[in-house]
Amino acid sequence: MVEDIGQKLLEAQLIDGNALQKAALQQKTAGGTVTGNLVKIGALSEETLLDFLSKHYNVPAIDLKGFEPDPALTRLIPGDVASKFMALPVSKSGRRLVVAMANPSNIFAIDDIKFITGYEVEPHVASEAAVKKALDRAYDSAGTMADVMKNMEEDLDVVDEDDSAAENDAGLGQVNDAPIVKLVNSLIADAVRKGASDIHIEPYEKTMRVRFRIDGSLQEMMAPPYKFKAAITSRLKIMADLDIAERRVPQDGRIKIKVINRTIDLRVNSLPTIFGEKIVMRILDKTNLNIDLEKLGFEPKSMKDFIAAILNPYGMVLVTGPTGSGKTTTLYSALSRVNTPEVNVMTAEDPVEYNLDGINQVLVNDGVGLTFSAALKAFLRQDPNIIMVGEIRDIDTAGIATKAALTGHLVLSTLHTNDAPSSIGRLIDMGIEPFLVASSVNLILAQRLVRKVCASCRKPAVLTEEILEELQLDPADLAGANIVEGEGCVECNNTGYRGRAGVYEVMAITPALRDLILQRASSIEIKRTAIEGGMLTLRRDALQKLKRGITSVEEVLKETAADKL
Repeated sequence: MVEDIGQKLLEAQLIDGNALQKAALQQKTAGGTVTGNLVKIGALSEETLLDFLSKHYNVPAIDLKGFEPDPALTRLIPGDVASKFMALPVSKSGRRLVVAMANPSNIFAIDDIKFITGYEVEPHVASEAAVKKALDRAYDSAGTMADVMKNMEEDLDVVDEDDSAAENDAGLGQVNDAPIVKLVNSLIADAVRKGASDIHIEPYEKTMRVRFRIDGSLQEMMAPPYKFKAAITSRLKIMADLDIAERRVPQDGRIKIKVINRTIDLRVNSLPTIFGEKIVMRILDKTNLNIDLEKLGFEPKSMKDFIAAILNPYGMVLVTGPTGSGKTTTLYSALSRVNTPEVNVMTAEDPVEYNLDGINQVLVNDGVGLTFSAALKAFLRQDPNIIMVGEIRDIDTAGIATKAALTGHLVLSTLHTNDAPSSIGRLIDMGIEPFLVASSVNLILAQRLVRKVCASCRKPAVLTEEILEELQLDPADLAGANIVEGEGCVECNNTGYRGRAGVYEVMAITPALRDLILQRASSIEIKRTAIEGGMLTLRRDALQKLKRGITSVEEVLKETAADKL
């Protein structure tokens, strides 16, 4: 089996025991296979893995990087079968069909493919990640959705959308029609394949638009026929267990669905607009959750300070940043680092985005009085060691969290401020006395997410004098730097970016900073002293990523516009 390969790699001394343990933990918490996770965490390269797999299985290796699937071949093997067996047809000669497989020793898969295609199957080995990417390209649902919409046009008789009463009836009557169901399922599957975090379905006066948020930016994907607006909306509301007859107020629901052999949670919100209900679905895919602190992109000193703070038995660690900046991922990563059988970890979240083994997670519900502050009070009677509060929103929550941090508990939480130093002022403005802030807070981390330049289409970038001035850099600062930008290609959907990296401002509360807090010093003074103590600002941390060729000038300026050196 593929999972046994991890032990074989260890025996071949291509990885160490620590890497295998991390990959196994990631498999347990986020899914995937051990081999795939070993590559994901950087324990070994795809090339090394591929060479090893070829020798291990005694079959030829095939590199699928840049491989363009042949539609005539992909039609030979149905998409669900290809996904199930992680097998992709790559070439054909006479009665011989070459198939790239993640596990070429699976004789049952080979027999099934032979039976389905009628060809003699010659297996080649490819890495799991490469096969997945190639399958996504080969069986992309965009064509499927076009076929679905064509079928919908042919199969469904939809009434005039200008008649609101008829529209309601049409929505209720069509939600079970196969083409609508297939369209909605294909839409969700396509978003998951493309790594989207959100799906937006937006009605306008005479058109509809579907957009995916990929790497933090919305990209238009398709425009379903407007006359199917009510049917699509009703189908999604039924899946999310919402009231399809209520169209005047916002509603929240949840969908659990199996896509590409993965269980996906969708948080669904409907919002009445002047032209109908807009639906936004947040995709919660546990396989995309990276809870390995070492892989989040911290600079060495920042990582050292952050780990020291979360390993403290008591005190408060705050993570700050705008919505969508990765605060939840950072907090979950911190919790996974400190979560051991010897400690009691409790969280109050709104909503609970991912379930973590060994952690007691509570869903805040203001409607029944279970607020963050009420949950915190209850936690303190549950003998906790570590408490995570989703967000400090008011004086009650801030006060209880501060007292908990001072009475022997480690408290993790988030705030909405622009940078780490201004979080001090925010707590004091809420009503927390400076001496309590100075005594309770161990560390404040501000973060942003910058898009990574696509590895497939990157090229050197030239920095003009104007850009250098904007970045507050001298040409000498760029000695040995690898400044790049993306041209745009198929791999990145012509955006020039693929994936995101974290940018962090980690402010450990030193004795010097505690003195300033007690004196009610301004955020500017606190920031200046923190920088003198070695803190990297958001801009400086982003510039490190720029110099290493991880991100672009455009992203640095966009995400750190409010932060100056």
